[in-house]
Amino acid sequence: MVNRQDAKYVQQHLANERTYLAWIRTSITIVGLGFLAAGVIFRSSPYGMAGHRVAAVVGIGAVVAGGAIMGLATKDYFVKRRGINEEAFQTTALLIWLMLVTLGVVDICLVILVVILMFY
Repeated sequence: MVNRQDAKYVQQHLANERTYLAWIRTSITIVGLGFLAAGVIFRSSPYGMAGHRVAAVVGIGAVVAGGAIMGLATKDYFVKRRGINEEAFQTTALLIWLMLVTLGVVDICLVILVVILMFY
């Protein structure tokens, strides 16, 4: 049975679901980057252990951040759903800032990994 309040704002609810799925795809991508970083294999060199440590930290951090983004996206979906029905919609900044910081840190760490691979 369809909730009358949900039916009143079908387009907004469908847009909310699309946004939620986009966040889920993004978090899966971040987790994938984490697995990729953790799986980087270094040649035998004096800096190999440092590279492995950086790869492990980046990998684990990206997996944890991806999970956090997934959790916050789910929470945000239900908050927006309630806001749409109550005609009191508010956007969230926490998820956006978390995404910016997460991708920035992962990006910097992956650049460090590439430098280690290329020059050592």
